[in-house]
Amino acid sequence: MTVLEERPSTRRQEDTGRVGAGVFRPKQLWASMPDALRKLNPRHQLKNPVMFVVWTGSLLTTVFAITDPSVFTILITVWLWFTVFFANLAEAVAEGRGKAQAETLRRTKKETVARRLAEDGSEERVPGVDLRVGDLVVVEAGQVIPGDGDVTEGIATVDESAITGESAPVIRESGGDRSAVTGGTTVLSDRIVVRIGTRPGESFVDRMIALVEGASRQKTPNEIALTILLATLTIIFLLAVVALQPMAAYSGREQSVVVLSALVVCLIPTTIGALLSAIGIAGMDRLVQRNVLATSGRAVEAAGDVSTLLLDKTGTITFGNRRATELIPVGSSTVDDLAGAARLSSLADGTPEGRSIVELTAAEYGLPPVADDSETAAEFVPFTAQTRMSGVELGDRAVRKGAASAVREWVRDRGGEVPEETGRVVEEISQQGGTPLVVAEAADGKAFVRGVIRLSDVVKPGMRERFGELREMGIKTVMVTGDNPLTARAIARDAGVDDFLAEAKPEDKMALIRKEQEGGRLVAMTGDGTNDAPALAQSDVGVAMNTGTMAAKEAGTMVDLDSNPTKLIEIVEIGKQLLITRGALTTFSVANDLAKYFAILPAMFTGIYAQLGALNVMALATPRSAILSAVIFNALIIVALIPLALRGVRYRPSSASALLRRNLLVYGLGGIVSPFLGIWVIDLIVRHLPGIG
Repeated sequence: MTVLEERPSTRRQEDTGRVGAGVFRPKQLWASMPDALRKLNPRHQLKNPVMFVVWTGSLLTTVFAITDPSVFTILITVWLWFTVFFANLAEAVAEGRGKAQAETLRRTKKETVARRLAEDGSEERVPGVDLRVGDLVVVEAGQVIPGDGDVTEGIATVDESAITGESAPVIRESGGDRSAVTGGTTVLSDRIVVRIGTRPGESFVDRMIALVEGASRQKTPNEIALTILLATLTIIFLLAVVALQPMAAYSGREQSVVVLSALVVCLIPTTIGALLSAIGIAGMDRLVQRNVLATSGRAVEAAGDVSTLLLDKTGTITFGNRRATELIPVGSSTVDDLAGAARLSSLADGTPEGRSIVELTAAEYGLPPVADDSETAAEFVPFTAQTRMSGVELGDRAVRKGAASAVREWVRDRGGEVPEETGRVVEEISQQGGTPLVVAEAADGKAFVRGVIRLSDVVKPGMRERFGELREMGIKTVMVTGDNPLTARAIARDAGVDDFLAEAKPEDKMALIRKEQEGGRLVAMTGDGTNDAPALAQSDVGVAMNTGTMAAKEAGTMVDLDSNPTKLIEIVEIGKQLLITRGALTTFSVANDLAKYFAILPAMFTGIYAQLGALNVMALATPRSAILSAVIFNALIIVALIPLALRGVRYRPSSASALLRRNLLVYGLGGIVSPFLGIWVIDLIVRHLPGIG
């Protein structure tokens, strides 16, 4: 079972549509143009106040382009419509990538005929769409699981490649934390009985399709707040432009509606207004690329604001299976005597610990990893909760390994003595976070202790560095384990976590989460069992494993299809990247407007107030060329920033103050400099057009 779960797998990227999913391709612009045109519908534009103002201005200038046509009016009208179209294009490209993934997922949905069990135990064949919550269905080798649910009887290998992209089969069995199955996956062996847990149309695949298509995406609180801010700025600038017209009329230079419309569009934050929706959709898309299903954009955003991370020790921080790392002889025994006895007692031991002992004796002491002819006759004595030890019987020789107290009693029952140093070694290993296994041998009527095996729960490589990065981000890490405090403290020290919770029970996890949340902090955690469901529901970001129970999946805000607990760290980084991208492009957009002031305002009033000519720092040719150049740049910069909005600003672990400085330097300064250069270059071209220069 363990081999099947842990074997290396091959990601079938060509089947899942995720090849280069994070890479932007120019042809995506072309493919998304029909959707962008459909989004010109005023009902869609009303959802974005900034772009609705641009849409209204485009409509007004269109009327004047028809009733009083001129080259200037027509060009302004065309580029205002391009501005609206490019904003729609950014959103359409982001949605298009999700729709491609949704189409791949939709192909995995198969209309199945389910074998539903009646109350008397008989089977009836019904369409999969007729199944209801609580129905029991039988699925055998070669059949498709008709709906999401939990295995209530049996054990089977399941092919989940259609959902997760992993070609390696996984094991699903009743009565554990690996009981959940997903509709659309295929049973490869054996027979299982599944209790259906979802209604038709609400399955895992259905929810994932809705997510990646963007149909279920709702604006997050921060996104709503930013939209309100942008709408407020738009109203302020709109009123400011309206107030300019009486001043211009009083000075004898009344401005046309076309010029005023261009001024409004260039002054309001159109860049971030156009890209805001695409940034949110792309954040969800990046999660899907990593095989994580989020129930909403709110969960992704919350991940970026997380300040406390709860991580299970086993399988997340450590490898999970204890491994033999050292042999310590006691008494008159040598390390070779101990190695021989430890190997012999473990040859038939199929547990991960037993296999690691054989591997250690082979690697460090050159002993053969398989039994020879004389050892094949040995009788294996399995571990039980009563004896708390295992071993072998080979002729008149007996070898045991196990808990110190159990082995001591076994030795003394056979008239042997236990060296005093045995207790000291056992205590030392325990205090250092290891697990001691005492090895003893009986032969020729004598029993004696050979030594102690140190089993260590090995911390995964690189975890200390990862936790160091999280610390730089201001995130507190807490290791949660059922181990005793001594062992937990040692592993926490080796891993580099900030705190730990030992001998943790479900209610302890809940209490810890609530305590952290009382200080206004957001908490993230992972889990896979039914007993994790309350804590997953209480946490702000609860990541349930796909291998876990349906209760855990329903309680969490995200589901990791790869069932990799360490992915929680990646999820936090994706959330922070979303927030950083939104902040960076907002900074760029606001700074961007500054250069447009120098382009349009002097052009409008230089004829009245000659002193404003000093503000024409770009040496733009004429008022019309200046206004047209600013409008063209305003449209083109949206297209130029689409790849960045979809890919996201590169995230580097650092403090909030460092991120702010970087944003101001790169995107603030860049937002000021780029329009000056861009508008100047465009002016060099448009000044030669008839009616403009």
